[in-house]
Amino acid sequence: MGEYFNVADIFGEDVFSDKVMQERLPKKVYRALKKTIEEGTQLDLATADVIAAAMKDWAIEKGATHYTHWFQPLTGVTAEKHDSFITAPNPDGTILMEFSGKELIKGEPDASSFPSGGLRATFEARGYTAWDCTSPAFVRHDAAGATLCIPTAFCSYTGEALDQKTPLLRSMEAINTQSLRLLRLFGNTTSKRVTPSVGPEQEYFLVDEKKFLQRKDLIFTGRTLFGAMPPKGQELDDHYFGTIRQRIASFMKDVNLQLWKLGVTAKTQHNEVAPAQHELAPIYAEANVAVDHNQIVMQTLKRVACQHGMKCLLHEKPFAGVNGSGKHNNWSLATDDGINLLDPGKTPHENVQFLLVLTCILKAVDTYADLLRESAADPGNDHRLGANEAPPAIISIFLGEQLQDVMTQLISTGTATHSIKGGVLETGVKTLPDLTKDATDRNRTSPFAFTGNKFEFRMVGSRDSIASPNIVLNTIVADAFCDACDLLEKADDFDTAVHDLIKQYASEHQRIVFNGNGYADEWVAEAERRGLPNIKSMVDAIPALTTEKAIQLFGRFKVFTKAELESRVEVKYENYAKAINIEARTMIDVASKQIIPAVIKYTKVLADTINAVTAAGAEVSVQTELLQETSALLSDTKVALAKLTEVTNEAAKLPEGETKARYYYEVVTAAMAELRAPVDALEMIVDKDMWPMPSYGDLLFEV
Repeated sequence: MGEYFNVADIFGEDVFSDKVMQERLPKKVYRALKKTIEEGTQLDLATADVIAAAMKDWAIEKGATHYTHWFQPLTGVTAEKHDSFITAPNPDGTILMEFSGKELIKGEPDASSFPSGGLRATFEARGYTAWDCTSPAFVRHDAAGATLCIPTAFCSYTGEALDQKTPLLRSMEAINTQSLRLLRLFGNTTSKRVTPSVGPEQEYFLVDEKKFLQRKDLIFTGRTLFGAMPPKGQELDDHYFGTIRQRIASFMKDVNLQLWKLGVTAKTQHNEVAPAQHELAPIYAEANVAVDHNQIVMQTLKRVACQHGMKCLLHEKPFAGVNGSGKHNNWSLATDDGINLLDPGKTPHENVQFLLVLTCILKAVDTYADLLRESAADPGNDHRLGANEAPPAIISIFLGEQLQDVMTQLISTGTATHSIKGGVLETGVKTLPDLTKDATDRNRTSPFAFTGNKFEFRMVGSRDSIASPNIVLNTIVADAFCDACDLLEKADDFDTAVHDLIKQYASEHQRIVFNGNGYADEWVAEAERRGLPNIKSMVDAIPALTTEKAIQLFGRFKVFTKAELESRVEVKYENYAKAINIEARTMIDVASKQIIPAVIKYTKVLADTINAVTAAGAEVSVQTELLQETSALLSDTKVALAKLTEVTNEAAKLPEGETKARYYYEVVTAAMAELRAPVDALEMIVDKDMWPMPSYGDLLFEV
């Protein structure tokens, strides 16, 4: 009947957690490490040696033979270099297993081939990984055995950030500093730290591995570049929250088991809207840990899927015509003593501290909407954003009826005197309890929605690191808090000043608030009237990183230098161009070597049939019509293939940067769409046994 286990007994068993550190480290060393984690003090090498020795002994007991500095370069995935614990052999032929504090604190992977955007020359190989002690080390068990993974930051020889973690940690320091300033203004002298908490919901598709391996487009690009819609899609909504099939349930069980052992609080699992689509959501964690955990989640989903004869697709739009996958980034701010700065309380109109925090966030998102949009930009998300499944490309904030009413009162009269209450939801069935109703409904069409005591940023793509959106959120809110504190700290009458500032921010930034249907065409026109940016593609979003406004923002809080921002722009343009180039060349390869030969074979069979039937004196009008239609579509395919080949070759000649990326976006993707159209039409005609790859129906409904 399967393996049974108590989650409490196994949770975190492969994590070098606080509990393990307390048990294994001398009290003095443990206190020094905790001080480093909580206050950012430096660890001396002697203390690091003790920690490293304890970590090594613990990992070896778990079966570990190697350790790795586990880091997150600008490739979008994690990276690692494995070293064994063995040292040089003793004279008697035996070996020692050692791991020093120096090896724990600093690593030196070859940095030359990671994306750097010009921060370093290709021939400059040296880069450093630095231990991030705020995210616990863990032992990963896989086909390689057991490996001690040490979360680290990654920087160049000259100190620039080459990764996602370094700027995230910088942004967390910025929001902590400015949040504490704000809290002190309201008389809070006990909270010592404010940390952004994040809960990312991960959506994904599962397909059969054998069918996956028959699709070159899935292998090379992670999405289907061709494919006609099956007779049934998601229109019945019967997959959404439906009973989980046994094969998928077995997969989910193994995913949970591995995640729980690694300390990832996998909480919720269910079927999503599209066929073969599912979701996994954890409980909130500190932003830095949440980012690391989400990388572990994505790696675990892929690895376990293979063990179950399936493939996990994390592309934002693996199938045209059905919902794509996102990653809802739930973000809030919490103090070390349990105060949630985004909790409005039962009477939000009286909660002045909350109203200031809220209006500061309105200001932040309105001022830096372009940066927030850019933080969720990738080639896959271009296919997803704005469709009836994901928020539009226009950034707006959903507050709900209760907070919207409070904002309206503040703007119109300068004073909020009441808050809408939730009331009771009467079911109308005597045997069912009446339910306490929230004061506000939710809005799935909003890209940035207030959902009770947090904001849900729904734009993030399913395969993306959540570091980028949280870097932006932390920094822009820190900026708004800083501006507010600069004013309020100088005020003669704090109560009057904070009241006036809340009204000012609510009035000046009310354009960013929209509670209606974000999918409606009317909203696009209304957003334009309000002056809100509508950035439809990754290529259009990238320039937001190096506006003067952005450079000043990130420089003010030392999150990014100008050079680091410019490097990321270069990396992003290059990544976009490379991604579309791979897709285009995959289409060319598949169309040339698989689809056109299959269609020619079909037309030959059809022509032979016509000749045979004609010779027998029977009617051949249907066969003739099919042959004519197929031949016409085959001709269209050949013409479109030639055009795609031409423009793809032309793109390769262009200089790297915006020019090349924009050509791929405006010219190459259009040529790809022109090739797909006749091919998808042919799929509906050609004998299924002759079609060279599994159909959408095969992939989506035969998992």
